[in-house]
Amino acid sequence: MSSENTIDRSYKGEGQLAGVVEQNIATLVKLRDEKERKKSFQERIADVLTKFSGSMLFVYVHAAWFVFWITYNFGWFGRKPFDPFPFSLLTLVVSLEAIFLSTFVLISQNHAGEIADKRAELDLQINLLSEHEITRLIILMDAVADHLGIDLSNKPELEELKRDVAAHEVLDKIETQEETQQKQT
Repeated sequence: MSSENTIDRSYKGEGQLAGVVEQNIATLVKLRDEKERKKSFQERIADVLTKFSGSMLFVYVHAAWFVFWITYNFGWFGRKPFDPFPFSLLTLVVSLEAIFLSTFVLISQNHAGEIADKRAELDLQINLLSEHEITRLIILMDAVADHLGIDLSNKPELEELKRDVAAHEVLDKIETQEETQQKQT
């Protein structure tokens, strides 16, 4: 099989992933597992409670609990209500539950936000490295074209592409444009 067929198959989703891709996936899974193992006991509890409170089982359990509470406290089971209408105790319990659940959700979101920030930093580093490598390849290809006697003087964008992009300059430009736009509104 020729190398072109191998390349064509990999782009069509046939065959296996390139070794480097499989290695990167394995590394990412390993890092994610290590991060999970390093979570504190409190973080694990918060994650479990957040996952449960975001499920339909949580909704069903609460719906059944509310139905039972209300019917019991209307005296439908032949017993004396312990929390008669307007169900002040139920309101207190639900309010306390909401406070704790929102705290657990915030803990989980903070943890997820930290992970997202680290991934964004990694993406930025990889993108900057890729940009640097592509710039070097353009310079190399320009040198090859020059060596072969190919005239690229009619390609003014080539000189711009041969310059490295400074990340801080791009960020400064974005901030300047955002400030200008905010002043205009």
